[in-house]
Amino acid sequence: MALKPLDYENLNENVKKCQYAVRGELYLRASELQKEGKKIIFTNVGNPHALGQKPLTFPRQVVALCQAPFLLDDPNVGLLFPADAIARATHYISLTSGGLGAYSDSRGIPGIRKEVADFIQRRDGYPSDPELIFFTDGASKGVQQILNAIIRNGNDGILVPVPQYPLYSATIALLGGCLVPYYLEESANWGLNILALRQSVAQARSQGITVRAMVIINPGNPTGQCLSEANLREVLNFCYQNDLVLLGDEVYQQNIYQDERPFISSKKVLMDMGPPISKELQLVSFHTVSKGYWGECGQRGGYFEMTNIPPRTVDEIYKVASIALCPNVPAQIFMGLMVNPPKPGDISYDRFISESKGILESLRRRAQIMTDGFNSCRNVTCNFTEGAMYSFPQIRLPPRAIEAASRAGKVPDVFYCLKLLEATGISTVPGSGFGQKEGVFHLRTTILPAEEDMPAIMDSFKKFNDEFMAQYEDHHGYSRM
Repeated sequence: MALKPLDYENLNENVKKCQYAVRGELYLRASELQKEGKKIIFTNVGNPHALGQKPLTFPRQVVALCQAPFLLDDPNVGLLFPADAIARATHYISLTSGGLGAYSDSRGIPGIRKEVADFIQRRDGYPSDPELIFFTDGASKGVQQILNAIIRNGNDGILVPVPQYPLYSATIALLGGCLVPYYLEESANWGLNILALRQSVAQARSQGITVRAMVIINPGNPTGQCLSEANLREVLNFCYQNDLVLLGDEVYQQNIYQDERPFISSKKVLMDMGPPISKELQLVSFHTVSKGYWGECGQRGGYFEMTNIPPRTVDEIYKVASIALCPNVPAQIFMGLMVNPPKPGDISYDRFISESKGILESLRRRAQIMTDGFNSCRNVTCNFTEGAMYSFPQIRLPPRAIEAASRAGKVPDVFYCLKLLEATGISTVPGSGFGQKEGVFHLRTTILPAEEDMPAIMDSFKKFNDEFMAQYEDHHGYSRM
């Protein structure tokens, strides 16, 4: 019988090529075990509310009123909602063309894009144009939109840090482009090496690849490092010299757990450098409501800001955005609230500060608990999570474990993570899903489980790991380092 258009053999080959490990084999097996009644701790994805983080009160109050505007007409509304939440909901409804159920402009509601532009100006000290800010259904959609505009054919390459968030590898594969890896240095706390960047570009060009863009993830996912201002200057100069557009994935900018390297945006460093680079280098920066102390992943709210992008290109990106009509409107309001939260003197200010500060301080403690826990384990080393919401420990697997994985038809770190899942219920992502150097193995876990649960989780991991190592080590032991 002839193949039908949607039979597997007849699918677009790019669909088959793209892989997304965060929701891959480990996640699917964890879901099966959960259905069988096993308690699963899903640390495979940065999904704060799913692991018990409570939503911030003020933004939920505002959006609740926007979703049910008839409440604003109730004479008792002031008994349930604070006056500043009522005022803000009234303001946002007035910016829409018919409430949250009406389409907005394809870039997003102009008044809320203005709030984002004001936030960027306060953060960086330089003006931001609301017309160059596009709202998207999560930052991921924005990344896909921009990569779609950049990748023209199979010879177009995108420089991506390795280890990398598989959004990039999957999207590049789906669009038929070429991922050009540059390796971060684990021994230098996942630092970025400009020499390695140059070598990656030279090697790609020798293979006929046209390198068109560079991705940085700051703070890093899965590696958790924060880029210094000096590092960012090097990256910007490198992109300028090589005529690359820089894609700045800055979705974890609120998630900083040390004081030595605060978050600095790529745009601020670019503007500080002055002409000609500040007037010429093309930059697209991404942010979201899914991370930070907000953690509103399911709302799917994000934006990108374009710097030094020609007007005709902006028009083309707008045209493509308009195909989907508009980003979801409730998430646009969450974005407005994120960039313009309660101010000192507002009724909701003290509660908002208490909630947000409490989340960040707890995440900072959890980052330390997890780092210390991994480093106490046999054949495991882990850099401190400076930012974002992940640990990415290296697991030094004994040769006998690697042989057992091969016999089972599994990549070694997938084999390890599956054993960990079966024994403990901890669902992680193998490092091979993010890319890593040959012969080196990792896993990624979030630091998001509840703080009170963290010691027991790390004890469970340590017990499994040490028993696993004892099972597969010979009497001489084994260590890669």
